[in-house]
Amino acid sequence: MSARAVKIQRFRTQVLEAVLISPLVPRNTTLSGLKMTTVSKTPPGADPKQLERTGTVREIGSQAVWSLSSCKPGFGVDQLRDDNLETYWQSDGSQPHLVNIQFRRKTTVKMLCIYADYKSDESYTPSKISVRVGNNFHNLQEIRQLEMVEPSGWIHIPLLDLANNPVRTFMIQIAVLANHQNGRDTHMRQIKVYTPVEESSVGKFPRCTTVDFMMYRAIR
Repeated sequence: MSARAVKIQRFRTQVLEAVLISPLVPRNTTLSGLKMTTVSKTPPGADPKQLERTGTVREIGSQAVWSLSSCKPGFGVDQLRDDNLETYWQSDGSQPHLVNIQFRRKTTVKMLCIYADYKSDESYTPSKISVRVGNNFHNLQEIRQLEMVEPSGWIHIPLLDLANNPVRTFMIQIAVLANHQNGRDTHMRQIKVYTPVEESSVGKFPRCTTVDFMMYRAIR
């Protein structure tokens, strides 16, 4: 390269660097004109207990039979459903890792809530999840697929049909398709299953939202 060509190249580089420090140019712009893609972390949702206090949804996981594709001893369904964010299910097999939730009758399900904690679990944290519904193992159909980036908190997954109504199903299957950092086994700390609360057929009454009212909302 001639001395003149070197000078021209140096001048072009100086111009580009001057442009890049301008406040009008995004900081992730490179000299070659390409942008470095920065993936946003998955934001946490509200604590499901807050949703329960509104009286619009009810947790129905206790009405289902739960099973797992695999688990490490002492890290199974009991830990997944114990309302303790410090415990977790740990798989012990090949992917996909499956959580099966089966109801005795066709049930309306509005939403799943899954608690994940990347700060604690790192490569065990799910990064890609599939949610399937159906009558049994033989006719499950995927209705949601979710990719997560370093989640730390509750992840809300609405389960809606094509008409935007809560699904009615006998079975839900949650499949962990991939983990962060290509981890093999997975951790899930809690899973909640919610059905919508129907309005009273007698008439519409104010929702019971305070702790005192919640104590007396059901007839014993």
